[in-house]
Amino acid sequence: MANIKSAKKRILVNETKAARNKAIKSRVKTSVKKVEAAIAQKDVEAAKTALTAAIGEISKAGSKGVYHKKTVSRKISRLSKAVNSIA
Repeated sequence: MANIKSAKKRILVNETKAARNKAIKSRVKTSVKKVEAAIAQKDVEAAKTALTAAIGEISKAGSKGVYHKKTVSRKISRLSKAVNSIA
């Protein structure tokens, strides 16, 4: 365990940030699963609405620094491609 005050604070801050990042990643994964479920059902309208929501979540995660810019682009591209393949 840390003895120095600043080291103790870093531990607390890192725990807080890790919890925030985990929550954001969980929201992204949930939205992606909704899109994939709609694709599996071949439901074009549900897939498009879920895709719109997922793109928002993924972009927000990227702007907050949870995901790298290129990771965001890749995730959005793959989801869009999958939705367009059933349309």
